[in-house]
Amino acid sequence: MNPQSARQVEHEITVEAPASDVYRLLAEVENWPRIFPPSVYVDYVERNGNEERIRIWATANGEAKNWSSRRTLDPEARRIEFRQEVSTPPVADMGGTWIMEPVGETTTRLRLLHDYRAIDDDPGKLAWIDEAVDHNSRSELASLKANMELATGAAELTLSFEDTVRIDGAAKDVYDFLNEAELWVERLPHVAAVQFSEDTPGLQVLRMDTLTKDGSTHTTESVRVCFPNRRIAYKQTTLPPLMTLHTGYWLLAEDTDGVTTATSQHTVVINSENIQRVLGPEADVEAARSFVREALGHNSRATLGYAKEYAEARSA
Repeated sequence: MNPQSARQVEHEITVEAPASDVYRLLAEVENWPRIFPPSVYVDYVERNGNEERIRIWATANGEAKNWSSRRTLDPEARRIEFRQEVSTPPVADMGGTWIMEPVGETTTRLRLLHDYRAIDDDPGKLAWIDEAVDHNSRSELASLKANMELATGAAELTLSFEDTVRIDGAAKDVYDFLNEAELWVERLPHVAAVQFSEDTPGLQVLRMDTLTKDGSTHTTESVRVCFPNRRIAYKQTTLPPLMTLHTGYWLLAEDTDGVTTATSQHTVVINSENIQRVLGPEADVEAARSFVREALGHNSRATLGYAKEYAEARSA
């Protein structure tokens, strides 16, 4: 490679976890939004033995991006090679390798290699990629280290749940209601303010002030990945103080009778350091779990209730 027009970089970190566990976590890409700060949503396009194609939606330097990658998995050598199929500007080509090297039975040296070029070999664009790769690599490695090392002890801080509503209306109408978040101030009483952008169709940034039961508001920002009439997956990038992670999705399934089952799913990690500050000196993890479950569930059920009214009015 011409060093003026391309880069080869490496980042590494030591993880106090067995190499086999580190490998498995990296191999299961559907969990990436729960592990790596930049990742919003990942799914499989195809899988054939140790070869697979995946689609990734993530943030880079505060911007939402998406791309497709091919991966080759080598569980014996604990290596995962990846190459972006179609890179997103300003990236012309991007690939690399994850390498997991056992240092001991419970310690792993994790290496992340990247090689990349900028469109038109532009120095300014290459500098942008340098910054994004460095920032995301450090975030990914630090987050992976923390998640692997705290996996056992932090289990009680993680909760996943869902709420489901049956709607006598078309999935398309329900989807339209959920997708058009820029209208939520008018449509949802618990939404006080919205800032909404969708520079790439189906990839949204939603900043929202939400009213709580006591009349106060909290601000969140999410990146949303939208699949028309089926699913909207999201990850909060600005979180309330009681959470260190919040991912979720809206899932719609319409049957042959035109009835739609609408599900709201949440996965949350509680911020244990803020429990007593937010909920009072007597509060514990269980109180925080109950509070988050009720607060998020209440708003989701309310949103689905208004979506139900909207969709059923259009099918009447």
